[in-house]
Amino acid sequence: MLSYTYGSLRRACNIAAAIVIGASAVQAETVTIAALGDSLTQGYGLIPEDGFVPQLEDWLIDHGVDVSVLNAGVSGDTTAGGLSRVAWTLTPDVDAMIVALGGNDLLRGIPPEVSRANIDGILTAAEDAGVPVLLIGMEAPNNYGPDYKLAFDTLYPDLAARHGVLFFPSFLSALYPDGDLTAARDLIQADGFHPNAQGVELIVDAVGPTVLQLIEQTQ
Repeated sequence: MLSYTYGSLRRACNIAAAIVIGASAVQAETVTIAALGDSLTQGYGLIPEDGFVPQLEDWLIDHGVDVSVLNAGVSGDTTAGGLSRVAWTLTPDVDAMIVALGGNDLLRGIPPEVSRANIDGILTAAEDAGVPVLLIGMEAPNNYGPDYKLAFDTLYPDLAARHGVLFFPSFLSALYPDGDLTAARDLIQADGFHPNAQGVELIVDAVGPTVLQLIEQTQ
């Protein structure tokens, strides 16, 4: 009887150890995130390690995540460009995707309904692939008029709600949290638009917690 009890206990311990090892192996798998965007994602004007993608990856690793963030940012890209690239961005290795597009649509004065349709198509592609998404918004300047601004600014939360994806209101909002654009002067490059390394760090600090939520959706 004693021998049987010992044998049962040993088998139970072995099973428990296997479960723990198996669970650890699952947790140790690297989460791959594709960041689909434009020059803000690509890291325009910065040395590679100061760009959004490397800084975000470092921030996530510092917060205990085994992660690889892929730079799918193309300088000058519009929402239409993002839609044309999303199919080959969503490779089988991609576990989640960040979508940060729209700045170049604004610069070109593209109608908001066109941008809306393009982002809708991107989110649909991710949904079809079973890939969770974090959609990062963009805000139109006031000089486009109130109707344009309302239509553009609201397309992001509307689409995030429709597709049930995570939403972060504005890529650049961390640079001027009080709405004071002059306060961001030391955080912007000489072109007056793209953030410098310090500005990117603030952006990453702001969006990082939402990216952690995105990673949770991949488990």
